[in-house]
Amino acid sequence: MLKRAVTAAVWAISFSIAWSQQAPAGKDACAQLTQLTLPAAKVLSAEIVAAGAFTPPETTLRSPADKDLFTGLPAFCRVTVTDTPVADSAIPIEVWMPAKGWNGKFRGQGNGGFAGSIDYEGLAVALSQGYASGATDTGHAGSAIDAGWAVGHPEKVIDFGYRAIHEMTVKSKAVIEAYFSEPAKRNYFASCSDGGREALMEAQRFPADYDGIAAGAPANYWTHLLTNALYNSRALTLDPEDYIPSAKLPAIQAAALAACDSADGVTDGVIDDPRNCHFKPASLVCKGAETDACLTAKQAHTLEVLYAGGHDSKGKLIFPGYLPGSEVGEGGWAPWITGAAPGKSAMFAFGVGYFTNMVYEKPDWDYKKAVIDDAIKVAMEKTAHALDATDPNLKPFAARGGKLILYHGWNDPAISALNTINYYNDVRTAVGAASADSFVRLFMVPGMQHCDFGPGAAHFNQWGMPPATVPDDAQHDLFLALEAWVEKGSAPESIIAAKYAGKEDPTKVLMTRPLCAYPKVAKYKGTGDTNDAANFACLVPAK
Repeated sequence: MLKRAVTAAVWAISFSIAWSQQAPAGKDACAQLTQLTLPAAKVLSAEIVAAGAFTPPETTLRSPADKDLFTGLPAFCRVTVTDTPVADSAIPIEVWMPAKGWNGKFRGQGNGGFAGSIDYEGLAVALSQGYASGATDTGHAGSAIDAGWAVGHPEKVIDFGYRAIHEMTVKSKAVIEAYFSEPAKRNYFASCSDGGREALMEAQRFPADYDGIAAGAPANYWTHLLTNALYNSRALTLDPEDYIPSAKLPAIQAAALAACDSADGVTDGVIDDPRNCHFKPASLVCKGAETDACLTAKQAHTLEVLYAGGHDSKGKLIFPGYLPGSEVGEGGWAPWITGAAPGKSAMFAFGVGYFTNMVYEKPDWDYKKAVIDDAIKVAMEKTAHALDATDPNLKPFAARGGKLILYHGWNDPAISALNTINYYNDVRTAVGAASADSFVRLFMVPGMQHCDFGPGAAHFNQWGMPPATVPDDAQHDLFLALEAWVEKGSAPESIIAAKYAGKEDPTKVLMTRPLCAYPKVAKYKGTGDTNDAANFACLVPAK
């Protein structure tokens, strides 16, 4: 039924754009798109934006410096659409298309957190590289950590869960075909976090939408991920003595590195596979007066809980725990887990926000009174179908020739990397190992936190635009590796990642390291500079 519905929608869109098949791309062709008829949608505007003339909303920028990204943009046709597939659903869509120099490809953009804004930076990056691109806020406007819009709006939850990205994709393709008088030759989607969940939704539910998908740190087991966030938030805050202040994170990281850093043969501030680290929080318990260099017995127990992952009353794991070795830094535990004070972390905002607004729909819901077993049961019953992207049967996606790259930082403080390994293994079981090897790869990133940052080599063009110091090839670029696999049949076995000096000199490379197709890991050859990827080989780890 779903396949027939999608086929019918695509046919209807193709029919509606027949009038424009001979129209040349350009100013007139762009303006004519306001007359384009789209099923359950309306083109609001279509105009040529002069080179460097687009100014994005300040609230959508990741940092003020990102304004510079837009000053160098070429002229493009900007189309805005409102999509209304059902009542109480209004999905804004933007489609950007080069006025000239189109590479013949489409790249869909994703979202982070609870979405709520259009990724203008992603659109700009894609456009600057010759792609046509589409994006949506998934049907609501607001902060990525705010889910208040969900109360009383189940259709908007479905839009956020899976419908909006699919609608954006179908409508964007129609607009592109109308403008260029031909469809895109290849279609790609790449995103991280909730965007990684969106990516897997596309592969699982709409296998015809994209030829190549990159899913980073996917929040695909949404119900359990956010239940775990609730579980951990309670562990940190119900008893004030259990809370771990962020000031103690350096001591925790130092102890983990002292115990485990050198186990991989290189002492570099990175634990290559933290699963092999058996650091004991009890070793940090204060021998005398409490300081930031040690933990109280209760804090050590809380740390054990965070590493172990949440469990229900019968001891069943709800979601894997966090891994040790990179608790400090811009993308570390302070913003995500511990916060500036109890209840001031992103984990708390997401977990409590999800249950308050999506599960129970009660603005006054009290997380302190929650019963975890009941909470996860209600969450599954009410939201799993819309929000979880855990189906491992990717045979329809593979049958179309689709390729999927998964990647995840080992030290992700937002979504445990073990969850992505579990999903990868589930896919291999569901479709068979040989079949899985033909269309899916997983790259684990030592020392990377959530989507980027961290002490390891955490940059491999996962955001679409590499620094000028990185070679522009499939060996150093995740997205080009995906394209090479789709278009040339060249399956990626390794990708070289880089670590940069940071704000002092963001183009200076401090270290390169190969990311290996899982389960292989990068092993030092024994000679040469340990900061040079050439001195490492991808090998299957000894058991």
